[in-house]
Amino acid sequence: MALSTAERDGLYREILLAPLRTSADYLPKMGGGDEVDLAGFTALYGADPLYHWMGFDSPLMFAAHKAAGGMTSVYRQLGIGCERMFRQVLKDELALSEDQVKWSYEILPETEDETKKARVLSLDGRVEVGDIPDPEASNRVDDWIEQQRAALGISVSLKGAVFEVRQGYKSADSKRQNADLANAAQALGHGYLPVLAIMSTQINMIVRARYLTGNWSVLMGSVGANDPLHSTFDFLRDVVGYDLAGFFQRNTTELRAGVESILRRLLEAK
Repeated sequence: MALSTAERDGLYREILLAPLRTSADYLPKMGGGDEVDLAGFTALYGADPLYHWMGFDSPLMFAAHKAAGGMTSVYRQLGIGCERMFRQVLKDELALSEDQVKWSYEILPETEDETKKARVLSLDGRVEVGDIPDPEASNRVDDWIEQQRAALGISVSLKGAVFEVRQGYKSADSKRQNADLANAAQALGHGYLPVLAIMSTQINMIVRARYLTGNWSVLMGSVGANDPLHSTFDFLRDVVGYDLAGFFQRNTTELRAGVESILRRLLEAK
């Protein structure tokens, strides 16, 4: 039985906010292996002569450490929520199963050492044209993949697309880029278009250019351009069939209230 709009909104809000709530309870480790609360922080820094003399054992300094690490946690958890929601949209709108929207592949060890196992790497979502039961939706996805294939100059035939979903991509981490470029080669080898779906407009443009050169289709979280070849939200609306931007617009009050509560807890000096 299909969910109502209100029920579906509630499900998607929870998918987004649930990971973020874990950030509210973030505690710094202060260089050790265990998390440190205010009492532990005060004891640790209070026992250090310099930090005590300078007032670094203040609850405000503890709050600053919480905020610094917590900010990284908030972005990471938003990325996890976006990834889960993207997969859920594919499942709900295209009538796909959990297994159908997942994709992974194995990398065999480079040595003959039998103690070393193959590594399993995965991307965040998959759509295979042949899995979509609705012919109209299947044709939309197939046409979109063909347009992307032509735009990127990809010569091999493609049976679907695999997605790496990020909330944003501000860094220029070469290790991550190299891993993603290797993922693209594997995706193409298995007959899938590799798609980097950014949910925000925050991306390093030099990195974006490198991904395009590496045969990634890059979608960004832009609104209003009516360009499903370059916009995550337009792709989801015009190709998949779900207006995710409309979901955010309907639910922005609840989402902002949830994040505000999380940030207030994170910034408390306790």
